[in-house]
Amino acid sequence: MPAVTVENPLTLPRVTAPADVVARPVLTVTTAPSGFEGEGFPVRRAFAGINYRHLDPFIMMDQMGEVEYAPGEPKGTPWHPHRGFETVTYIIDGIFDHQDSQGGGGTITNGDTQWMTAGSGLLHIEAPPESLVMSGGLFHGLQLWVNLPAKDKMMAPRYQDIRGGNVQLLTTPDGGALLRVIAGELDGHQGPGITHTPITMIHATVAPGAEVTLPWREDFNGLAYVLAGRGSVGAQRRPIHLGQTAVFGAGSSLTVRADEKQDSHTPDLEVVLLGGQPIREPMAHYGPFVMNTKDELMQAFEDFQKGRLGTIPAVHGMTEGGPQGQ
Repeated sequence: MPAVTVENPLTLPRVTAPADVVARPVLTVTTAPSGFEGEGFPVRRAFAGINYRHLDPFIMMDQMGEVEYAPGEPKGTPWHPHRGFETVTYIIDGIFDHQDSQGGGGTITNGDTQWMTAGSGLLHIEAPPESLVMSGGLFHGLQLWVNLPAKDKMMAPRYQDIRGGNVQLLTTPDGGALLRVIAGELDGHQGPGITHTPITMIHATVAPGAEVTLPWREDFNGLAYVLAGRGSVGAQRRPIHLGQTAVFGAGSSLTVRADEKQDSHTPDLEVVLLGGQPIREPMAHYGPFVMNTKDELMQAFEDFQKGRLGTIPAVHGMTEGGPQGQ
C-alpha cells in the first residue's frame, strides 16, 4: 500500500492552509466493527455507530481487507440491485471486475476507482478475476456510498472509470504527506471524480511525525478514516488508529498527524479524508436501496422483483448468484 505514489512528493503542487483558518474540533472517534460481505470477504464498517447528521451526504463505507488470499480464496459479491445513490469502489491493492445491467463495468486495480451512479436502478456484480482466484494475492480497498438528493434519485444510471494515474496528486509544504484527490476540490486542485452531491474524497499518506493541515470548505462535513497506521487528529491531538473514524465539527481546516513510530506492517499513516455538502432530506435506507420515504423503498423492491431494474446480461468470466446488498 498504496499503489499510486511518487518518489519525491516535493515535486508536486503544495497545499497550504491560510493563517486565519478556524481549526475543526474532533467531536468523536469511533472504532469500526468487523464483518463479512458478499460471498464472504472481510470488511470493517467504518461509519457504524456515527449519527447520520454527521455523515450526510455519506451513507456507509466499508474497508475491504486488507487480506492476503491463498489460492482459491478470493471472493466478491453476486448480482445485486441498487437505486437512489452512488457507489464508489476504490481499489488500493489487488484487482476487481465490475459489470452492471446497463452495460457499464470493467477492471479496476492498484489505485483505480469505479464510480457508479445507480440513480433509477440497475443490477451490479463485483468479483475477482479468475486469474486472482487461481493465484490468490493481496486485496485491499474501500466502498463508499454517497447519497443523491431527491431530485436526482431517479436519474439515468452512470458509470465513471477513474484510473489511478488520473488522480490529482498534491503534497504539504514540507513534503511530509502525499495527498491523492480522487473527487472534489482541494485548495483549487480538482480531482477526476464527477459528483452530483458536492464532496471531496482524499487518500493521504502521512510520513511518521508529519502533520497535515488542510483548508476545508465550511459548508462541508469532515471525516477521517484510518486505513493503516496510527496518529492523532485535531488541535487536541486525539489519538486515532487503524479502523477508526474521526468526526470533525465546524471550521475551515482539519488537521491529521502521524505518530513518530508506526505499526510494523505499515511505514506510514494511511487515512481517507471525506467532506460533503449535507443534503438534509429525509432518508429511507434498506439493503441496497436509499430513498426518501418508506413508500419509495417499497416501490424499489417491487420494481426489482418485477425485473424493472434490469436483467442479468451474458456473463463473461463472472459467477452468477442471487441478489445481495453490498
